[in-house]
Amino acid sequence: MSEPSRHQGGPLDFSDQVVVVTGGARGVGRGIAEAFLAAGAEVVVCGRTTPADSELPTAAGRSASFVAADVRDAEQAAAVVDAAVGRHGQLDVLVNNAGGSPEAAAAEASPRFLAAIVGLNLLAPMYCAQAAYAVMRDQAWGGSIVNIGSISGLRPSPGSAAYGAAKAGLLNLTRTLAMEWAPEVRVNCVVAGLLATEAAYDYYGGEAGLEAVARTVPMGRLGTPADIAGVCLFLASPLAAFVTGAAIEAHGGGERPPFQAAAKAGD
Repeated sequence: MSEPSRHQGGPLDFSDQVVVVTGGARGVGRGIAEAFLAAGAEVVVCGRTTPADSELPTAAGRSASFVAADVRDAEQAAAVVDAAVGRHGQLDVLVNNAGGSPEAAAAEASPRFLAAIVGLNLLAPMYCAQAAYAVMRDQAWGGSIVNIGSISGLRPSPGSAAYGAAKAGLLNLTRTLAMEWAPEVRVNCVVAGLLATEAAYDYYGGEAGLEAVARTVPMGRLGTPADIAGVCLFLASPLAAFVTGAAIEAHGGGERPPFQAAAKAGD
């Protein structure tokens, strides 16, 4: 459902909206939170570690508020939604951003590690979505849920098997929830490509590694948090009023096929 009057300043004006961004205090989540703040929204972010007030996302002279929570726990995930509604009286947008995984060989990954990665990247979005839906379904204007996926869920993901499998599951979850919860709540996914973040800096071995990886992307650069945030704004806005169950790939054109480089190297 959509209610154009709730976007008085235009489809990308969120000045009357309340947005929750999980894992929104740093990295891509921080960029998403700042984009919604800049668009006028009241933003609530969550994470396991409480940041200093000066470290919270800020934009347009305002800051996000914070809820300490481990969204892998269903009760804590619900508490984030409850806190947002308690502070602001409604919930319009949930961005399931919290996720990630350190590198781990599949043959050596422990059961505890695997459970933690699947819990963070698949179960946590489900828990948060359930809590958000319980609120949004009763609002006259419904709501929007945006899941942050990964290209690791679209192709083999050596070194992060559990992460890739969980992100593949997140795509199916997105499409299933979109079907079950229409028309009150729209559910979509942003499939993020290779991004320039602090985690990527460490993962790829520093600046030289980032530059080498960037050369494999057709757009000639790695993505940024702002690139992902822009897609989130679109999906949460009336511009996407008929978009649900979709997976938008924000990956700069994907990854160049390795056989091309191999063939050139053999010339």
